[in-house]
Amino acid sequence: MRRFVRQAALAAMLVILFSCTAPALAAVDIPYDSYTYNYREYIEFTPAPYVPAGAISGMTLGVGSFKNPQDIAIAPDGMIYVADTDNDRIVVVNAEMTEAVAVIETFDNDGERDRFNRPFGVTVSEKNLLYVADANNNRVVVLDGEKAVQIIDNPQSEMLPDDYIFSPLKVAVDYADRAYVVAQNMHQGIMVFSAAGDFQSFFGTIEVRTTLWQRFWRRFSTKEQRERQILFITREFTGVDVDPQGFVYASYIDTQGEQAVFRLNPKGEDVIKTGENGNLGGDLLYRPSQAGALYGASYMVDVIIRDKGIYSLLDSKRGRIFTYDNEGNLLYIFGGLGTQAGTFRAPCSLADAGDKILVLDTDRQEILIFSETEYGRLINEAVGLRYDGDEKLAVDIWRQVLALNENLELANVGIGKAYLSEGDNREAMTYLRLGMNRTYYSIAFKRYRNDLLKDNLGYILTAAVVAALALYIWNTVKHKGAGKGDLLTDD
Repeated sequence: MRRFVRQAALAAMLVILFSCTAPALAAVDIPYDSYTYNYREYIEFTPAPYVPAGAISGMTLGVGSFKNPQDIAIAPDGMIYVADTDNDRIVVVNAEMTEAVAVIETFDNDGERDRFNRPFGVTVSEKNLLYVADANNNRVVVLDGEKAVQIIDNPQSEMLPDDYIFSPLKVAVDYADRAYVVAQNMHQGIMVFSAAGDFQSFFGTIEVRTTLWQRFWRRFSTKEQRERQILFITREFTGVDVDPQGFVYASYIDTQGEQAVFRLNPKGEDVIKTGENGNLGGDLLYRPSQAGALYGASYMVDVIIRDKGIYSLLDSKRGRIFTYDNEGNLLYIFGGLGTQAGTFRAPCSLADAGDKILVLDTDRQEILIFSETEYGRLINEAVGLRYDGDEKLAVDIWRQVLALNENLELANVGIGKAYLSEGDNREAMTYLRLGMNRTYYSIAFKRYRNDLLKDNLGYILTAAVVAALALYIWNTVKHKGAGKGDLLTDD
């Protein structure tokens, strides 16, 4: 509780400081705070990385109101696809987001007209094929235009219960046309289907962590008591996306607020990096371990892969978007719940549209648009340069970021890493200390120490030889003097 009070007081002070030091940004009507967390896990308010840039709805597109829309995806050609779930249709919007170019309510299925029944998830493959998770029809429909070219349904496997009913909610596709499906009431993991539509395996099962007390209590409970207790089953995924290298990113609900996303390699192993603070769970201030169960951890409902290893998570509990780089470092946080334009009521899905981020709100029945600011653009560009190995070019960008937000530890770390890669270990130490990055500071210090030894080894060895020689001469003279004294005494 004391920690929470301290953080709240610090946050208030930062609000005052930020309002005094950034008058230009204060003039912009942004309905939410943007912030990050520093090394000590205190809130650091920042300039907004993205700002509201309008919204589109079924009414503005001229196709009637959306009804409980659940998913949004952007095709390689820039077209936007919306799963308008309770209207049993897919709405296709042009890349400029000015008009609906198609409304898919029926499609050709082997010569007959077929219909969706609560399409829940949607994605588009690299071949521009549309995949629809047709939940109540218990299938995934693959469309080329308005013609079904494949139906994935009724998966068969010894790993599946005999009475299992396939109800897909989210779907993603990799470069080999393998489909990764998040299905309702499927706790064994993500379902993987081959390019031919055959069920292959489960992917990335999430293990539930139970406390020692819970295990002890269940061990000594009666059968009736165990039946009344909460079943300790694995949790379900909430969102899935695939990067160009074929790694699968999957979001899920982590009640501990520690890690709400996986990066799964082809073996289904989680290989995600968790950054300096080891956290990918969203808001640190509200974790149960910090503020009590009243607040609780973030509730991540979707994940999107962006450019240069950057990815974003959507927290529906507080309406915030968390963005990380490929090393697991938190870049920025923005968004919030509310009734104002640019805030959410029930955000459910994310999409990356280049310099814009789209958020589908199922309660508002709208797609909210957020445009990249100069601050957000610079961070994205600097992270991208480092991802590509252009450390030297990234330094100038990070300095521009520091001009907008001098307290950003991430920028100092970025500059420090650039100096480290160039071999300027002393400068690297300076910036890595400012960035509070112990791992890379230790590397820079070790290299700096080795450089000192290497550069001064000749002097050190010469000094050691001279000292040894002087000591030898001193001892020799001393012993000779002592011998003469003995002779004089004997006479």
